[in-house]
Amino acid sequence: MALFSEPLILFTALLCGMASRALGFPALIGYLAAGFVLHELNLEVGPVLLTLADIGITLLLFTIGLKLEPKRLLAAQVWGSTLVHMAITQAVMLLILLGLTHWLPALALTWQSAALIAFALTFSSTVFVIQTTQERGELQSDYAVLAIGILIIQDLVAVAFLALSAGKTPQWYVLGMLLLFPLRPLILRLLSIAGYGELLTLAGLAVAISSAQVAEAVGLKGDLGALIVGAILAGHPKTKALAHNLIQLKDLFLVGFFLSIGLGGWPSPLLIGVAVFLGLLAAAKPLLYFPLMTRFHTTPRTAVLAAGSLANHSEFGLIVVSVAAGLGWVAADWSAALSIAVAVSFVVASPISRSTHDFYRRHRHQLLKWRSGRLVDSYESTADVSIIILGMGRVGTGAYEALAPRYGHQVMGVEASRTKVVAHVDAQRRVICADASDPDFWSRIQFANLTLVMLALTNHPENCLVAELLRSMGYRGKIASIVRHEEHAEELSELGISAFNLYGQAGTGFAAHVEEALLDEPPPPPRSLSQ
Repeated sequence: MALFSEPLILFTALLCGMASRALGFPALIGYLAAGFVLHELNLEVGPVLLTLADIGITLLLFTIGLKLEPKRLLAAQVWGSTLVHMAITQAVMLLILLGLTHWLPALALTWQSAALIAFALTFSSTVFVIQTTQERGELQSDYAVLAIGILIIQDLVAVAFLALSAGKTPQWYVLGMLLLFPLRPLILRLLSIAGYGELLTLAGLAVAISSAQVAEAVGLKGDLGALIVGAILAGHPKTKALAHNLIQLKDLFLVGFFLSIGLGGWPSPLLIGVAVFLGLLAAAKPLLYFPLMTRFHTTPRTAVLAAGSLANHSEFGLIVVSVAAGLGWVAADWSAALSIAVAVSFVVASPISRSTHDFYRRHRHQLLKWRSGRLVDSYESTADVSIIILGMGRVGTGAYEALAPRYGHQVMGVEASRTKVVAHVDAQRRVICADASDPDFWSRIQFANLTLVMLALTNHPENCLVAELLRSMGYRGKIASIVRHEEHAEELSELGISAFNLYGQAGTGFAAHVEEALLDEPPPPPRSLSQ
């Protein structure tokens, strides 16, 4: 049995992860469940999984470093919302845990242990937020950028804890790591030579592991060294591509860590009940995030969507408690208990995250009362706009260039990325920065003169979301959308939306298709996307 234990562990993790994904939850829940299933089979963590777990945590810290953008993190709405939320959550969770200990003496929590567990519960999950926003094509949206900024601040706080928990005294030659600053151009040059495929991934893996080894040699925690080197390399376009390549690899290696939690065994029935209760409490996090975000001058819509995505506990909290348990600061079975709390929080968070767009649409007028007076709208008049192109990537830009010679200033592009908008404006295109799924944006558009909306967004669900929003707000003109799969084209055609297969032609073909199929024809009768 020992010979086949690790293949069996990995295969079980695969099946449980796929089952979790099929149910609409992150695969992480399946990995945690797989650990408990394998514990019942009396299997133990082998050297391969332990190595994968160590590399996974190193890559986690390295990719956090690669994403550090000081300008973004120094925004008050990011660090202010994060630190205040963590402080209040820490205090509330500590009181709850001490109260539970009072009513359930069998928990036997000291106030120090309770404080550590409460600290672990202040984090939200990076894995959950990135996965859900990526699936909806909203990873570059304002709310996703804000949520990820908050998560990075939280991760840095956790890294500080992990560094202090190591109890290592850095040697004087730790200053030698400063030599990495002048080496930055050389490392970036090597990354450029590596291209964008497997060589880039291998180069990133080599840099991360080497950084950890060097840090250990000079008395720093290895994971902290990986984060420092990642931060040194951050801010370059190549490192963004590297971070993207490493995401899947990092998540794969972290499977070993998540499995090891469950393989450690079940907590007591009492702890299981407490863990479920703590997991359910994650649903209350948005109730604090929303007023804090709006207080720091975030728009109500962005605050609703970002807060909803953070209604969960974090895998980083598992790492914190695991380290604390290894040092004897909390009982070992709290690692398993917290894994159950994290899994429960994901189950709760999934429907909350999915419903935020609809929630804001239904309660928009009440939520706008939270809008900061410092926020100023700068949208230009759209009285002369007859065609709007949503999404000014390669396809949207091609469509704009094809239509502009004929329709001139009546064509307007809408793009969520501020950097892309600046580039388009510099190229003399009429493009504004806005989120196409934002009802507040569409409330300022004059539908009377608008004859066509072209959906050139990143994926099918996002295009459907915007089309449904347009119909619900009274737009009765023509809508055209790009698709990547024939079944999506059939679905949109049944709803009265002209679909263009992206793989047939690019942006110019999309524009020609629209002119031929729509601009000289009366609009089809509108139908609800829910039909």
